[in-house]
This record gives sequence, C-alpha cells and structure tokens, in this order.
Amino acid sequence: MITMYAISNCDTVKKARAYLDKKKIAYEFVDFKKTPPTKELIEKWADFLGELPANKKGLTYKKFKDEFEMLSSAKKIDLIIANSSMIKRPVLENKGKTVAIGFNEEIYAGLKLG
Repeated sequence: MITMYAISNCDTVKKARAYLDKKKIAYEFVDFKKTPPTKELIEKWADFLGELPANKKGLTYKKFKDEFEMLSSAKKIDLIIANSSMIKRPVLENKGKTVAIGFNEEIYAGLKLG
C-alpha cells in the first residue's frame, strides 16, 4: 500500500497527488495537520534523506532557522513535529518503506508503485 504524508494545500503535494491520480495509483493520504508525524517517522525519513527532512526553502523553516540550527538532534525533531509545515513534502512510502521525499515526476515514474 502506498502512503503519502503531506499537507493538502501544498502546491508540490497537489502535483504529486495529480500524478498518482493520473496514473491510477491508489494511495492513503495522511495529513500532517490532522495526524502529526511521530519521532520514529521523522527518524526514518532522516535515514532515507541522510539529514532531517526539513524543507529549508519553506517559510516555516525560515521562521525557525536560527533556533533550529542551535538545537540538539532530538530537539530538532520535536520542533519539526510541532511545526509540521517545516517537513519537506510529500513523503511517499510503499509498504512502509520510504521511497521518495519531495516530488519529481522522473523519480516517481521510476518507482514501482501500486
């Protein structure tokens, strides 16, 4: 089963959802605003990315940048969870395994989804 973790009003997420819908790929949508990610999910996504999944181009990150950079890893995760708009999105998992963070049509096309 495909799971997309994201925020529904994000333009990048809308593109990713449109792509999956066009390809008729079924997925479960988990909205960060309604279901905040757990510490374990943030750590799993960080393992996939090689760094915490903070969207450094986003407004929320920029708002907390100075504070964020001074925190320990554990406190950074707490801040990300409390401010889920800071997460790079969407996060796509297939059968519980992270397969993509962010949206890139070429990367999605290369994934074995569905």
